[in-house]
Amino acid sequence: MTIPLPVPAPLDPNFQPLVLVWRAYQQDVTKATHSQRFVCAIERSGGALSPWEACIFPDDVQTSRTVQLLDRVIKSLLWCRGGFRIHVSGSRAVYEHLKAAYQPAGARAFDAAFMARVYERPFEVLWTDNGDSIAQAKEFPSAVGRHLNGCRIGFDAGGSDRKVSAVIDGQAVYSEEVVWHPKITADPRYHYEGILSAMQTAASHMPRVDAIGVSSAGVYVDNRIMVASLFLQVSPEDFDRHVKTMYIDIAKRLGDVPLVVANDGDVTALAGAMNLNAGNVLGIAMGTSEAGGYVDRQMHITGWLNELAFVPVDYSPESMVDEWSGDYGCGVKYFSQDGAIKLASAAGIPLDADLSPAEKLKVIQQHLAEGHQGARRIFETIGIYFGYAVAYYSMFYQVEHVLIMGRVTSGQGGPLILENAQKVLDQVFPELARSIQLHIPDEKSRRVGQSVAAASLPEIGE
Repeated sequence: MTIPLPVPAPLDPNFQPLVLVWRAYQQDVTKATHSQRFVCAIERSGGALSPWEACIFPDDVQTSRTVQLLDRVIKSLLWCRGGFRIHVSGSRAVYEHLKAAYQPAGARAFDAAFMARVYERPFEVLWTDNGDSIAQAKEFPSAVGRHLNGCRIGFDAGGSDRKVSAVIDGQAVYSEEVVWHPKITADPRYHYEGILSAMQTAASHMPRVDAIGVSSAGVYVDNRIMVASLFLQVSPEDFDRHVKTMYIDIAKRLGDVPLVVANDGDVTALAGAMNLNAGNVLGIAMGTSEAGGYVDRQMHITGWLNELAFVPVDYSPESMVDEWSGDYGCGVKYFSQDGAIKLASAAGIPLDADLSPAEKLKVIQQHLAEGHQGARRIFETIGIYFGYAVAYYSMFYQVEHVLIMGRVTSGQGGPLILENAQKVLDQVFPELARSIQLHIPDEKSRRVGQSVAAASLPEIGE
């Protein structure tokens, strides 16, 4: 079923926002004579449990529609929260589908393998007859960051550039941004030497180093690198031997000072919370990929995965496929440099195939700066995507503020993205428009703000 868009995406006529498909389904369920309660919950380490529930059609009514749609929604919940076990109650049809999909040969084999690797537990889909037994959340948020005392290094590891800041008592005294190519390099010494060089440069601008905070794409447990696209070409053997403890090893080289490594999306949200002095912040970094992070009402980091790159936002099966996960319609192809590049042809902007993705984005941004209308429509389209995505994300997060950062938001592109996202909220989701504020920091903060926020992650004595 194709749903006409109240606010269409200018360069993508096939775009089918998942949030509108879900809303149409819910409206039909409300009108139906019978419905049933559906509950699922994602289990993480330490007994953490993140439930989600909805009213759906009974299993013998519109079964295919329900199963296909909940496949997308539950995948979204899984990547928002992270975990090694999905508990299901209320629909045997959905349970049987998920159990098969998350097998090694199933459609969600990538998702299952990823989660098993992160949480170091076999991935499971379990049935329960009692929905109430999995309907209560068990969350363990933690206070991380916002520490400003002392001489600190903040490092932000992006896929196209690395940024570092020297921060003394909350003030950045030095910042630099260096282009690098970690995602296409197999030798982990390249990564190690690049990170060490950046941190040594920052250290040279301070009398001492008291702490190191790292913002980096990927998943981290106790400062260990569990999964990270920066090391995509590194062999599994070299990853385990040289990569997993890389940040810990580098910190020891600089004096074995306190170290905290956090996902770059969480640091984006933390940067927003610090700037706004407010909680319930969803931070999204649009760069090489889409990184997500969340800070709750108390300005605590939740321990959720927040890997929005793999959260589907487009229900159209004709949408672009992500090379890594093999799935379609996921955020990485909408809110990253790939999202801009895929629209270039429709915008009338030819791109040299020999250019790197970062270089292609710069070409698009240069066209925008020169007044090219096609380039403008690229960022308008991304903004339309984003407005619908914010509405979808609000199904899984309590959001009052959304902050965007990253290279895609640089220059005129960022304001265009927010302007068009706001248009979608105003016209299609007015209740959300009244409760959610969209933000973009100034240009300098967009580029190096994460490295400064990262510096605040570790706690040190006064």
